[in-house]
Amino acid sequence: MDVIKTQQISSRPIEKVIVHPLVLLSIVDNYNRVAKDTRKRVVGVLLGTSFKGTVDVTSSYAVPFEEDEKDPTIWFLDHNYHESMFSMFKRINAKEHVVGWYSTGPKLRENDLDIHRLFHNYVPNPVLVIIDVQPKELGIPTKSYYDVEEVKENATQKSQKVFVHVPSEIAAHEVEEIGVEHLLRDVKDATISTLATEVSGKLTALKGLDARLQEIRAYLDLVIDEKLPLNHEILYHLQDVFNLLPNLNVNELIKAFAVKTNDMMLVIYLSSLIRSVIALHNLINNKMLNKEHEKAEDAKPATIQAAS
Repeated sequence: MDVIKTQQISSRPIEKVIVHPLVLLSIVDNYNRVAKDTRKRVVGVLLGTSFKGTVDVTSSYAVPFEEDEKDPTIWFLDHNYHESMFSMFKRINAKEHVVGWYSTGPKLRENDLDIHRLFHNYVPNPVLVIIDVQPKELGIPTKSYYDVEEVKENATQKSQKVFVHVPSEIAAHEVEEIGVEHLLRDVKDATISTLATEVSGKLTALKGLDARLQEIRAYLDLVIDEKLPLNHEILYHLQDVFNLLPNLNVNELIKAFAVKTNDMMLVIYLSSLIRSVIALHNLINNKMLNKEHEKAEDAKPATIQAAS
């Protein structure tokens, strides 16, 4: 079976999507109120700004949405509610405009292109951000997409819209950072040291890297088995990754890594040893103080009797 090659006839205007914590909190709150413990998803509108290929999502609001689980072509989105809400939001902040919509997916669905086509009436190039409110994988819980027109080389087939993935990240203004820190105060364990937090963070990052490598391997296996078409852009990116990898066969580099690792492990060992000695020292001092207090309490009655 021959693979039909395709090409995108539209350029890529969107290079990155930035999602703010306030948006994530609003979406999670909407999901917990509407669709918790169900198979439903919630849909809403994303507000923000767009500048030089970067979409900055700073606010959002939910929109009444219903869909038939058996027939994905049957769905309802209350655009009248959206228009009235947007008019009120515009009075508060005129700089924010509609940049796209969100869904709690947690993956793309068949009717997402139809919903996306509706948002073309409000913004020329909307973005779709899928928020995983119950993440099971490591990494940020957001995935961003925008649509492009795809034309097949086979002239008998019509062009169609397809979603293209775009990198996304989570960023916050200084005011938002203060609010997030206050919310995380009850979540963080004060007994865990900063070093343990950093080590656990690095371990989480390594697990995420391993998951991405497994995903790349699975994709390449499918391409080799001819179950997926060959995508030259993905292969170019993979080649760039391999070109950036350091040459670990150099003895000087291996020795430098070993020396650096040994130095760090020595510092960690000495730090743990010093913490243990200090804790033991404090324990002994505490017991000595308790004994002195007990002796003082025992001596008080004898002194009173002698005085009487």
